[in-house]
Amino acid sequence: MSHFLGEFDCKLDAKGRMVIPSNLKKQLPEAEAEGLVINRGFEKHLVVYTKKEWNKITDELSKLNQYEEKNRTFLRYFTRGATELTLDSANRVLLPKSLMEYAGIQSEVTLLCQFNKIEIWSKEAYEAHMDSEPEDFAALAEEVMGNAGRRAND
Repeated sequence: MSHFLGEFDCKLDAKGRMVIPSNLKKQLPEAEAEGLVINRGFEKHLVVYTKKEWNKITDELSKLNQYEEKNRTFLRYFTRGATELTLDSANRVLLPKSLMEYAGIQSEVTLLCQFNKIEIWSKEAYEAHMDSEPEDFAALAEEVMGNAGRRAND
């Protein structure tokens, strides 16, 4: 599986359409044939998956015990607003208005590639979020990744 790479600033047109940057489009060869899925992120941003990746996620979600209330609640909020996206002939996607409102997106966005997904943030929200970088990023890296080698050998 390939991982997406890059960070891109984009502008939306008056209809809420966004041109997929050419360097990102090259990383999405199956997007035209299979489509993409956009969804709400855990913070106030949006997340785009390839249809193939979305199907893997929903396969995992379908294994949750739906007789448990917390699972049903999670499923409702996680899938709320999930929408298929298609690229038009100009390599644009139309972002759903309800999702744009959720993420506070108006006209400028930042796309942040993260492994198997692409986060879409309002430019202002992304800059504010990244301005709150931990004072000691090295300590966070050690806490999160410090035992990664040990976990792999367990």
